[in-house]
Amino acid sequence: MSEKQFRPTEAELEILHILWEHGPASVRAVNERLNERREVGYTTTLKMMQIMLEKGMVERNTDSRSHIYVAVVRESDTQKQLLNRFLQSTFRGSASQLVMQLLGNHKATDEELAQIKELIRKIETENQ
Repeated sequence: MSEKQFRPTEAELEILHILWEHGPASVRAVNERLNERREVGYTTTLKMMQIMLEKGMVERNTDSRSHIYVAVVRESDTQKQLLNRFLQSTFRGSASQLVMQLLGNHKATDEELAQIKELIRKIETENQ
């Protein structure tokens, strides 16, 4: 699914984050994690995960009594796709405008700035 374009909703992203962080899980386990942040009914979580199965975002193992779901889409692919869509729609494709806006409105820590500088050095080296 990594090459296929998909548009996860906020609720689907929330479920994907749980599966990426904690690995394969039952609907009940996902629902319990969702309820740590906000109240979500079990049937709502079940319906969302069934829709995600139909969309190809997750797979379901039905070997045991409680079905286990696993994310099929990779976190890095999803982040890249969503960021590219955001970059195109909000900053007309200008990565520099995005970075300047982000750094201008967010107090980066010394560690974050060091990581950004290292990434820039790496990109510059690869481009030579």
